[in-house]
Amino acid sequence: MTAAHPGTGPAALPEGRRALVVTASNRAAAGVYADRGGPLLVAGLEALGFAVDGPRVVPDGDPVEAALRDAVREAYDVVLTTGGTGISPTDRTPEATRRVLDREIPGIPEAIRAEGLAKVPTAALSRGLAGVAGRTLIVNLPGSTGGVRDGLAVLQRILLHAVDQLHGGDHPGGNPGGNPGGHSGDHPGGGDADGTPRPPRPPADGPRTPA
Repeated sequence: MTAAHPGTGPAALPEGRRALVVTASNRAAAGVYADRGGPLLVAGLEALGFAVDGPRVVPDGDPVEAALRDAVREAYDVVLTTGGTGISPTDRTPEATRRVLDREIPGIPEAIRAEGLAKVPTAALSRGLAGVAGRTLIVNLPGSTGGVRDGLAVLQRILLHAVDQLHGGDHPGGNPGGNPGGHSGDHPGGGDADGTPRPPRPPADGPRTPA
């Protein structure tokens, strides 16, 4: 199955890319009601070409951390969680996630919140995180089906590129300059493609000397 990197046309997800969905909910784990967000995430990931396991439905809190650590050991490329990102006393998915992450990627949850804010002001209350543990990308999504759909709308634009980078891929060329942002030779994060920071460029007419 194929998907598209932004501005680059169709790009195939390499075979063998695996994803896991984890649903964090005390009531769903107890069978009080059915998990609705998890199956939406499974379908969204499958549409992007991932081989998907789950949803694994676990209670809030420490069981979420355990599920994430298991997923990292099992070398999943992507883990998406749904639920437990709000501000109720039992919403502890961000705390569980932070204990697992090696590096946070704040731009992903910021984009997900922004996607929802235009429709639902309470999207601002989501505390979801995203980041990398080993070579596994972990992203927290809200528990509501609307929040899950907002998250998928963002992730379908960036997820394949993120996974590619985690496995050492370069940035796709989206214009004659070579990068999607239109800055010839510039790494979108402010450095070279290998992550090395680049010193400031001199003015176009060369460095100025004091008069």
